[in-house]
Amino acid sequence: MNEKLRKIVLAAVFAALTCVATMLIQIPTLTKGYVNLGDCFVILAGWICEAYWGAAAAGIGSALADIISGYAVYAPGTFAIKALMAVIAALLVYAFRSHTFTGRVVSAISAELFMALGYFAFEWAFITGSFETSVIGIPENLIQGFVGVLASVSVMTALEKTRALSALKLK
Repeated sequence: MNEKLRKIVLAAVFAALTCVATMLIQIPTLTKGYVNLGDCFVILAGWICEAYWGAAAAGIGSALADIISGYAVYAPGTFAIKALMAVIAALLVYAFRSHTFTGRVVSAISAELFMALGYFAFEWAFITGSFETSVIGIPENLIQGFVGVLASVSVMTALEKTRALSALKLK
């Protein structure tokens, strides 16, 4: 199969998985947001699809989930933040020269810290205009990040143990 077509199809699958995982289980938070499993697929998209295609999949899938779930005002920020999360995850895991457990954990934590700070900055600049109000969301985004780290590292470890990635000629 054409390599570019394979990457496009894989990115489309990850965009769909990200959207569905974000919408499927939504645990409400105090600031009217929600904790979900979407970040698992945002990070996996970076690791599996690599930086460019992973960014497209993560940004599109997450922004679509915001639009469909009634959070359209967040969609532009979500697109940029989630796309950059995938890039961070991809670049850092490859900086470790391989998909080591440590490389995955460091890259996932870094991506999630960026997410928490990214939403803080987006809300401050475009939503609330208030530093104090925007800071309230940081702890909840860190909880979301913790879920994303645990889920992405666990799923990637399971995928490797089942040899699913090698069967798809991804690793």
